[in-house]
Amino acid sequence: MMNRFEGPGGREAGIRYLDGDFQVTSPGAFVRCAVTGESIPLDELRYWSVARQEPYVSAAVSLDREIAMNPGLRSRR
Repeated sequence: MMNRFEGPGGREAGIRYLDGDFQVTSPGAFVRCAVTGESIPLDELRYWSVARQEPYVSAAVSLDREIAMNPGLRSRR
């Protein structure tokens, strides 16, 4: 296993998203948001889906994606 900050700075990292943490599987400095395509530096990565193994640039984008994937969340009961 590699340290999350090892490796070339200009490459996209391979990440395994875990509950409350992530594991770098191939070195790099950033990942791309699954929704926007925006680069997210690893030291700024805060939002992801363990189930879908996707990173998100912000909490708002994460929520939008969750609602898009689970439309039943839109309605209040």
